[in-house]
Amino acid sequence: MRIQWETAVVTETVGEPLFPNGLQEVRVRLGNGETAAALHDLVLGTRLRPGDEVLLNTTAVRLGLGTGGVHFVHAKLGRLAESFDGPDVPVKWEPETSDRPRSFGPQEGHMMKLRYTSLQRAVLSVEEQSSPHHALFAESRTLGGMPVLIGELHSMLPAAVCWLCELAREAEAQAPRIAYVMTDGGALPMAISGHVRRLRELGWLAGTVTYGHAYGGDVEAVNKYTALLAARHVLEADIAIVCMGPGIVGTGTPYGFSGIEAGELVGAAHALGGAPVAMARISFADPRPQHCGLSRHTAVAIGQAALAPAFVPLPVLPAEAEATLLREQVRQSGLARRHRLRWETPPPLEHMAAALEAYGQPITSMGRSLQDDPAFFAAICTAAGAAYRLLRNEGPDKP
Repeated sequence: MRIQWETAVVTETVGEPLFPNGLQEVRVRLGNGETAAALHDLVLGTRLRPGDEVLLNTTAVRLGLGTGGVHFVHAKLGRLAESFDGPDVPVKWEPETSDRPRSFGPQEGHMMKLRYTSLQRAVLSVEEQSSPHHALFAESRTLGGMPVLIGELHSMLPAAVCWLCELAREAEAQAPRIAYVMTDGGALPMAISGHVRRLRELGWLAGTVTYGHAYGGDVEAVNKYTALLAARHVLEADIAIVCMGPGIVGTGTPYGFSGIEAGELVGAAHALGGAPVAMARISFADPRPQHCGLSRHTAVAIGQAALAPAFVPLPVLPAEAEATLLREQVRQSGLARRHRLRWETPPPLEHMAAALEAYGQPITSMGRSLQDDPAFFAAICTAAGAAYRLLRNEGPDKP
């Protein structure tokens, strides 16, 4: 394993972190005179100031990666005591009905994330004995039929939330309590997600859960099973949306991608008595053959890796050539042998556009917007609509 280290000097700070344990964005000047953006994890120490000398992990930028292509501050050089205790990670979610502000005071946790690395940190997992919710996990619990929207890409999250909120507005009903469960298949710090930040600002999330080595959610969990249970019983969610953070890993091979976790998530949701609803990855704007029409990732993750049945809503596309290709790909994938497929007419383009506009910021996937890749968003909205009907008992039987 290769890590590239470089020293730099902070020249300015950019904006304010959303939370005390968030990521601070700074501009730095490297040894070659180049200026660049860098992110500083405030769990590691105090805020940076102009003039601070820092040690950067520049590996991702030097490799020319996409989402992960930014420098990360590993340490501030000089001006630190020999031993420094960074600020504690928030580990207890406060209900949004509480009059008290969120607490970021000292918390005693024993679960290590990023274990056996120089950046390992202790968090209070929702399951452990010192957690106020320990008793919930000492008993046998289920999801009680809760719809669980499962996606591969982080960009599916805001689109799905927008459509769920739009459906509630149309029905003149209270918006469902939506919990976001972030896996560790992509970025590990929750704070790096601009979409989570925006959804919080809008008040559209009831809370967040991080599990595995992902960290920074309102609730920390050990694994995907307890993460789902925490979404249901701690955050009191009506619907959970589960997908990785920014930065999916892919290799161009059938099984070598981190999004294959979607199949495992179907099994977890089903085992716990939830209603797994898979958001198919569909695109007719992606130039890569494996992602044209029904993505090979969906065919493998849901069609092969998912060993339990899920509800798989699919859009009936208006363009005849696209619709024909998609149906043939679905037939060849074998999705129908294991799952409950349902072809549905997707929302009109202008309706989806209005729902996404309420978000107030651009929503793109791989740099493509709704206008660039309508099939991608049609698939998400179709799945989100099915999950909403399951919640309201207006749809077909749960898978």
